[in-house]
Amino acid sequence: MDSIIANKDLAPQGQLKIRWVREHMPVLNKVREELMSSRIFAGKKVAICLHLEAKTAYLAQVLHDAGADVAITGSNPLSTQDDVAAALAQEGVTVFAKHGCCDEEYFHLVRRTAQTEPDVLIDDGGDLVHILHTELTTLLPRITGGCEETTTGIIRLRAMDRDKELAFPMVAVNDAFCKHLFDNRYGTGQSTWDGIMRTTNLVVAGKTVVVAGYGWCGKGVAMRAKGLGGNVVVTEIDPIKAIEARMDGFRVMSMAEAAKIGDIFVTVTGCKDVIRREHFAVMRDGGVLCNAGHFDVEVSKRDLQNMAASVTSVRDNIVEYRLEDGRRLYLLGEGRLVNLACADGHPAEIMDMTFALQALSLQYLLQNPGKVPAVYSVPEEIDHKVAHLKLAAEGINIDALTEDQAKYLQSWKV
Repeated sequence: MDSIIANKDLAPQGQLKIRWVREHMPVLNKVREELMSSRIFAGKKVAICLHLEAKTAYLAQVLHDAGADVAITGSNPLSTQDDVAAALAQEGVTVFAKHGCCDEEYFHLVRRTAQTEPDVLIDDGGDLVHILHTELTTLLPRITGGCEETTTGIIRLRAMDRDKELAFPMVAVNDAFCKHLFDNRYGTGQSTWDGIMRTTNLVVAGKTVVVAGYGWCGKGVAMRAKGLGGNVVVTEIDPIKAIEARMDGFRVMSMAEAAKIGDIFVTVTGCKDVIRREHFAVMRDGGVLCNAGHFDVEVSKRDLQNMAASVTSVRDNIVEYRLEDGRRLYLLGEGRLVNLACADGHPAEIMDMTFALQALSLQYLLQNPGKVPAVYSVPEEIDHKVAHLKLAAEGINIDALTEDQAKYLQSWKV
């Protein structure tokens, strides 16, 4: 099947990007060796819907090198890098992805990826799984299972599982320790501020930063904002997370209160309309709005549009909404994932662990076919394997229990 990409002539610069991340992903390199040796992916079809940049491209190459027939699409139009897509298409992977495509074309490309009739799949946000369950149901019986990358997608999967609509097993990769502790916290924390600072060229120090949501991603965003000198305010709906934020040293309040004092707003909740009309109505002139959650629904673009007297693109990836009273609010990256719409996503060393989890979880599904459709955790042995590979790559040795210590921890006797 022919790829659908923007410009095949961009491949050389995409190849340079992929080569760079490959040199900084030692864990996935080790997994590649293992998968090429086992050949469990030989003859299998893999469909991938992930943010299509260099690190994702290398994951696709690893699975291709292991013998799989791989088709890939982007999980967000603004995160797709056309040079990387072109490079990947030259390497034998089928690519259906273009940067900046409209919603209609985006779902067409996801649909084309699903139509490759995969045996296993990797999804990010649930769009690939959704299309298979609503439009391409005849393909469901052949699918062994899949993996989900992010919190938002797992929320959708658990809703499907609850309603008994999920047709094949899915592994919640996001819930693995080597994913949410590092990817969500340190990856999102660094890449979100990379996107904000690269796009605005404004200082963070001294500004009031409002972080909506204090899950693992929110923790990372707040921690990095504090490190940059920001005065951090956290908003939450969960009382336990709110207390945690308070004890971590942050101010905690409602969005109604925070909207009056914030300079930079970052949503990281997975919910919709987190910042909306009543909040825009009281914000300071010059407020910067952005989202680090999966879908572009956390900052209400509908309300901004309805309240604006004028809407102007003032800089790449910055739209100014000038309100009737003259106040200006700035939305970054169309309200999409700011770390990918406005930057290059998580660091390679972080995605090294996450994508190793993805590849090994797909291997696990192929080794254990016939599992009941449900949302499964990443097996502990895979989580620990990735952690050990990461430590080895860093040249770090840790202790192991002696036989006597292991027995002691399993006994209730002194």
